[in-house]
Amino acid sequence: MKRELKLALRYLSRYWVQYLLGIVALFIVDRVNANVPLLSGELIDGLTTRAETGFGLPEIGNIVLRLIGMGAIIALGRFGWRYFLFGSARSVERDLRRDMFAHLETLSMYYYNEHKTGDLMAHFTNDLMSVRRLLGMTVITIFDATVMLILVLRNMITYVDARLTLTAVAPMIVIVVGNVFFGKHMHRRFLKKQEAFSDLTDQVQESISGIRVIKAFVQEMAQLKAFAKINSKNRDKNLGVVKLVALFIPILELIIGLSLLATLLYGGRLAIYGEITPGQFVAFNSYVGMLVWPMIAVGEAVSAVSQGMASLRRIRTILDEKPDIRDEGDPSITGLKGMIDLKDLTFSYPGAEDRPALKDISVHVNAGETLAVIGRTGSGKTTLASLLTRLWDTRLPDMIMIDGHSLRHIPLSVLRRDIAYVPQDSFLFSDTVEHNIAFAVRDADHEDVVRVAEAAQVHENILEFPNGYDTVVGERGVTVSGGQKQRISIARALMKDAPILLLDDALSAVDTDTEEKILGNLRKMRKDRTTVIIAHRISTIQHADHVLVLDEGRCAEYGTHNELLALGGIYRSIYDKQQLERQFREEHPDDETAPKGGEARE
Repeated sequence: MKRELKLALRYLSRYWVQYLLGIVALFIVDRVNANVPLLSGELIDGLTTRAETGFGLPEIGNIVLRLIGMGAIIALGRFGWRYFLFGSARSVERDLRRDMFAHLETLSMYYYNEHKTGDLMAHFTNDLMSVRRLLGMTVITIFDATVMLILVLRNMITYVDARLTLTAVAPMIVIVVGNVFFGKHMHRRFLKKQEAFSDLTDQVQESISGIRVIKAFVQEMAQLKAFAKINSKNRDKNLGVVKLVALFIPILELIIGLSLLATLLYGGRLAIYGEITPGQFVAFNSYVGMLVWPMIAVGEAVSAVSQGMASLRRIRTILDEKPDIRDEGDPSITGLKGMIDLKDLTFSYPGAEDRPALKDISVHVNAGETLAVIGRTGSGKTTLASLLTRLWDTRLPDMIMIDGHSLRHIPLSVLRRDIAYVPQDSFLFSDTVEHNIAFAVRDADHEDVVRVAEAAQVHENILEFPNGYDTVVGERGVTVSGGQKQRISIARALMKDAPILLLDDALSAVDTDTEEKILGNLRKMRKDRTTVIIAHRISTIQHADHVLVLDEGRCAEYGTHNELLALGGIYRSIYDKQQLERQFREEHPDDETAPKGGEARE
């Protein structure tokens, strides 16, 4: 609880002036409100004793004017506290959401492998909404209820009668005991409710993202049943919270009713025997009515505090998460040239230390040269790409060197700025084609976008889109074909014009003729720049300066295209198979069973 309070106070302190102004305005409203029954009582007593006291129209007019003035002050004060306190709560919500998003961007791939998207989305929606209520309406409720309680009790004791006040307040002491029980159970149930909402959000997000697979395998009913189950669980957890509130509020109202009954019976007796005036009796009943709000507010505040603290706890777990990939870079390194050295590179994924994804890989690539990596599926090619971009870290810092610097000594901003990366799973944002290509370049010229699109052999396809470069692709690029998505991703990487270009199987969905044109353009555009090409097709990598053949994470063969062919090993075997497939396809162009694109994915 202390850590959650510390987190809340850290953000509240940024807006302490606004909170102070809002609280002052709220105090003024409460102070004026507490005096309204006094004027009502004064008016009633004046009217009942007007024959003896000479209470007339001037006195009545004076009280009415004072009531109007109080009403104006209350109206202005309510606007003030709403503006400052609600506005500050919204600002805190914005800051928390921004800091959460910024922190998520620093976390490593391991974190995202362990946490579902739906759960993270729930933190950004329901949890932040609960925190906003805690820091906005709940702060108002607690302060308002406390001040009103003190002011009303003071006036009840000093203006009316202490004995009557005790009679009215005694039943309400039960509420304090009930709040302790209520708060503990509410906190526990609300945590379960938020966790259920996270599961529901994740189920919906995953189903929508995989809708093509669901339809292709005719699994709509199975998914519907799975959703119905998790939806029912979410309902049950929400009902758990609702039932607790539904139990507490009637009990609260019963206690308030008993207090009103005691006031009417005992207060009426005091008024009949002349121990209090009729005006005092009316004012006291008004005050008892004013006590209803603080008592109800106590229940609402306990519920909101329990929920808000539970949400703060969930948010804190994100903000306390430490990134596995830390920026330990030397600020004197401001750019890269492209010389790459792998020295006995060995890497295992967390939880699979006994099964290295890469083992004892040693490679040297001069700046401006091209390194090709080929191998069977699961041989470690994508792992190598992830290590070069520091999406994962090696156990020892000097296993990967660029320009003679350990990869960890290069500032992350420099490393990722100077490496253009096309991942195996090409991702497009739900935005225009032009914005997707110019994603990493601010204020990009349209001419530059067209130039790299032409180099990636996608310009003609883009012109055929409904709005050309202004066409909005669907979520994750669902409205374009696999080959178009890959070529747009290549264009985006070329737009960076980085010293190092890393292509992870980025031409797998492209036909061989288009592939040759793209590779030819790459050789022209990147004549003096380093390129790392990961591929399955020999045709993609045959012009590389170095070819690394991986097999079960190890360097099986290493050399040039011709050297590896002469070696007669794995590389030669892949080459021969792809040549046979290509020959078969040329001889049987209408045979749909022939492998497409000359691929031999083993």
